[in-house]
Amino acid sequence: MVSVDGQSQHVSRPATILLVDDNPAVARAMEIAFRLAGHRLDTATGPEEAFSRLALARYDAILLDMNFGPNESSGEEGLACLARIMADDPAACVVVITAHSGIRIAVAAMQAGARDFAMKPWRNAELVAKVEAAIARGRTAAPAVPAAAPAPTGEPPAHLLGDSAAMHGLRDLVRRIGPVPAGVTITGRPGSGRTLTALAIHAASPRAATAPARVDLRDMDAWSRLDGASGTAILRHPDVLDPVAQTRLLDRIPADLRCIAIADSTAPFLPALRRRLATVEVAVPPLRDRDDDAILLARHFARTAAERFGRPQARLTGAAETAIRAAAWPDEVRGLALAVERAVLLSNDGVIDAAALAPPAPVVPTPTEATPDIRFDLTDAERAMIEAALREHRHNVTHAATALGLSRGALYRRMARYGL
Repeated sequence: MVSVDGQSQHVSRPATILLVDDNPAVARAMEIAFRLAGHRLDTATGPEEAFSRLALARYDAILLDMNFGPNESSGEEGLACLARIMADDPAACVVVITAHSGIRIAVAAMQAGARDFAMKPWRNAELVAKVEAAIARGRTAAPAVPAAAPAPTGEPPAHLLGDSAAMHGLRDLVRRIGPVPAGVTITGRPGSGRTLTALAIHAASPRAATAPARVDLRDMDAWSRLDGASGTAILRHPDVLDPVAQTRLLDRIPADLRCIAIADSTAPFLPALRRRLATVEVAVPPLRDRDDDAILLARHFARTAAERFGRPQARLTGAAETAIRAAAWPDEVRGLALAVERAVLLSNDGVIDAAALAPPAPVVPTPTEATPDIRFDLTDAERAMIEAALREHRHNVTHAATALGLSRGALYRRMARYGL
């Protein structure tokens, strides 16, 4: 209920709120205040963790500090984070936090889509009421953008993580083509995020409130899901169909069905199928073209795996981050996620080093001689991982070998091979 002065006395149900603030004392105080008011408050220490959490759950409100790091007062970091949040979800309820001297920043934030602002220092009761009022206003107002309505499937939001230029371009393209009903085909390497991109396009469309039909076209029994379908359909593997099957598919797709296809290539498409399914082709960039996104994603996977499996929050060592940058990950982002999740489960101290990211060594059935050197195959990333391990352990060969899962002799031989 909202009082005449615009402050909320309470909301109709408990709210989930995300606080983005790097001050632990502030986070603890706010968690207590919102818990006593009947709400749940999660905390992210900065934009990277905030986007990670927003990719996993939907929040009724986001409390966003406008400065992170020491001696920062310009508000540029907060405004950039706000712009990304609002671009991903124009209906997001954001309340920004700024100092008394930051009225200019607060005005800029409101112009950029924030629903309200709070000045430091604040009284907890007033801040809780302000956030509740902002949530209540959003619940009673019609959404300005149909895509902002959460899908009823209970699935996590379809957020595309990454700070690289390639991912900024992909998100921009998704936002531009999502609202129009044109057919889209998503190409790229398997495991690079093609399905997530398809879901993000659907989430940016006026049809977002209805879950899309998902059809693997290699399974003829699944084709029946197209009969009478409306809204959006995600069609996998249309590029494996022969010309006759492609023609049958065209006849089977309802005229008003928005199709988002996932394929390795559009080259096998008949011209008529290309016009129906690939008015726009969206190429998902491979991980190697995404700068340091692999590190950002690895931290995201480590955070979510720790929460899912009840493990301590895991930290990547410098050697592990170097290995992640250098490796050509099989199965792209999906392969990186698997490696990080396995490392979180096997870590005893919450530290993930380079060795923990390596896949188990293949079993050699009948070796002609003992081969301890091949226990850990570093493939393309081997030299970079060895260099990082040596730096991390101050060139103590014994400790570096242990971190890499090698004997001292095996490490010395590899060092000699690479001239280290």
